Amino acid sequence: MSLHHEVAFEREICEHLGANGWIYEEGSADAYDRQLALYPPDLIAWVQEAQPEAWEVLQNNHGSKAEQTLLERVRRQLDQVGTLDLLRHGVEVLGLPKAIKLAEFKPAFGLNPQILQRYNANRLRVMRQVRYSTRNQNCLDLVLFVNGIPVATCELKTDNTQSIADAVWQYKTDRDPRPAGLAPEPLLSFPSGALVHFAVSNREVQMTTRLEGPRTQFLPFNQGSDPGGPNCGAGNPVMEGHRTAYLWEEVLERHSWLEILGRYCIAERDKKKRIRRLVFPRYHQLAVTRLLLKAMLEEGPGLRYLIQHSAGSGKTASIGWSAHLLADLHDEADRKVFDTVLVVSDRSVIDTQLQETLENFERRKGVVASITSEKGKERAVGRCPLRRQEDVWPPRSAWPPGSP
Repeated sequence: MSLHHEVAFEREICEHLGANGWIYEEGSADAYDRQLALYPPDLIAWVQEAQPEAWEVLQNNHGSKAEQTLLERVRRQLDQVGTLDLLRHGVEVLGLPKAIKLAEFKPAFGLNPQILQRYNANRLRVMRQVRYSTRNQNCLDLVLFVNGIPVATCELKTDNTQSIADAVWQYKTDRDPRPAGLAPEPLLSFPSGALVHFAVSNREVQMTTRLEGPRTQFLPFNQGSDPGGPNCGAGNPVMEGHRTAYLWEEVLERHSWLEILGRYCIAERDKKKRIRRLVFPRYHQLAVTRLLLKAMLEEGPGLRYLIQHSAGSGKTASIGWSAHLLADLHDEADRKVFDTVLVVSDRSVIDTQLQETLENFERRKGVVASITSEKGKERAVGRCPLRRQEDVWPPRSAWPPGSP
């Protein structure tokens, strides 16, 4: 392997992020806490800047131990509820009337000055060569943090001497979060560690949300060989420079990344409410939902669009994200664009999958109603203001013959 090429690749990504809203500082990895799997300077700075009243109470209650008290509490809560839940709902600390926020995400509407101030205070950091292990000196090429909490890792390979397969192999064989007979690695553990792990080369990207040694399953995170074209295949378009630059230039763009963490990532739970799977959008799912929302805001409702997905590419999840994002969509005047979103399927198997997906993606109870009977139909229609014929778009007169 050419270490020189890989180091240059790392620096190029980090310097781009550092120039575009992220924090990149050489040597910052020295302050990373392996046991807690946190970057304490950013977590403390975030609370002090975004929630000074909460920090004052912590200091009054714990004095010189305020920092360590907060850090240890965050670690315990990460282990109990997982990274995604803690980022979105904050951490409860004894003596405080409400949870301390660990990140601020943009709401669908009603962005007031206080929320905007906290949103702009989010500290996104990229760190190189992070010695993460509690038992050896293993390094991860890149780790991405939000307010001191690790949310993603990356293993990079340059195509001069290696390929994407080498990065995947490294994750599977040398990044085991739970080695037999040894303590778990906090940074790599599911669901309390990083939310997603990227294997990256100059040409391709793959991702996983759960490391399980040799059983780890990676999915492509590519644009396609000809995005939007009739003959689009696997991989990424041939171009000058890195074919995977969209990862750090587009996906990891500050506002994009916060939106993904705040609105796209989904924790699917089992019957006992334990997290069984984290759903992270693949590139084409991000692209299609964002294009759809952009079209709605620019062109308004009432038009038709066709979204094509190949088999196994996650169309059910794309429908789920589209439905929820459209239901939350507001225009520049904070007016709701759609009162109700209906999802219709003509296959019972797909319908069952859609129902489960829509309910899993629900972040606020009462948003989703399943129409599985006349009673369910009445319940859903009762919520929907589109009752009269003249309220339906397109009007019934324009519907195809035989439409119900």
